[in-house]
Amino acid sequence: MPCNTPVVFLIFRRPDLTAQVFEAIRQAQPKMLLVVADGPRNEEDAVLCQQARAVTEQVDWDCEVLRDYSEVNLGCRDRVSSGITWAFEQVEEAIILEDDCLPHPSFFGYCSNLLDYYRPDERVMVISGDNFQDGHWRGDGSYYFSRYNHCWGWATWRRAWHHFDGELKQWPPLKASGLLSSIFEDPLEQQYWSQIWDTLYTQNQPDTWDYRWIFTCMSNGGLTVLPNMNLVSNIGFGPEATHTTQKNVQSSMLTVDIGVGEIHHPSFVLRNCIADAYTFDHHYGGINLRESTLSKSQRILRKFRSVFST
Repeated sequence: MPCNTPVVFLIFRRPDLTAQVFEAIRQAQPKMLLVVADGPRNEEDAVLCQQARAVTEQVDWDCEVLRDYSEVNLGCRDRVSSGITWAFEQVEEAIILEDDCLPHPSFFGYCSNLLDYYRPDERVMVISGDNFQDGHWRGDGSYYFSRYNHCWGWATWRRAWHHFDGELKQWPPLKASGLLSSIFEDPLEQQYWSQIWDTLYTQNQPDTWDYRWIFTCMSNGGLTVLPNMNLVSNIGFGPEATHTTQKNVQSSMLTVDIGVGEIHHPSFVLRNCIADAYTFDHHYGGINLRESTLSKSQRILRKFRSVFST
């Protein structure tokens, strides 16, 4: 069955990856495709950008195609955010894929189902296809709720993206308000994100949009739907990537069928604190940060206890 939800496809200079993700989109046959492309940085990029754009011209199903191509290089932050803003000037809701995010076929139905289900519930700001829980099932549904809006394949509504704070204008007043402890129970997690948002605000680094979207969702108390099984694989880790240049356990993760016709909604629309703590420790490096903050004597004592408790 064709996908009724518009799909936004973000591309740049990787025609091989673009072709793989485009094939997944072609199989889903969305009725509307919005292609957003950044411009080249140099002559070599110009060739690759044109090749990537050519891939998306092979639409052989009934589909309305809209294109937003930049002829100059805007960078990851401005091109992605401006492209998504443009997309939501055209449509009310959309599934969003970058050129290195390869979805399972059931991802499209899952997003469409939950976009419809939570459309009137403004507490929910994002539907994500990512799972970084290493096999831990969270809650009693096919998905759970998180403060972390993972964006390797996701969907949202115009009503949510309308809040996007690309300049982090709300960061100084939020930091001064003393309300960060309302977002983060863990002081280390609060410190981690405070440092990231300070750097973004004062130095405009790194050149990325996703940390700004995380801030937007968290500062608005937004919830993200995360599946209890992984639906998207990031196939773009490597030297050609902008940020994910080194492969790790999160690259090219396996995807599984969520069973769109059998999605079970959780009993409560409440954030899963245990899952979020696990995400910080294992996805954002909280465990290593905690270890590095221990004094030498504490590390010796911990090792002593582990030896004599066996």
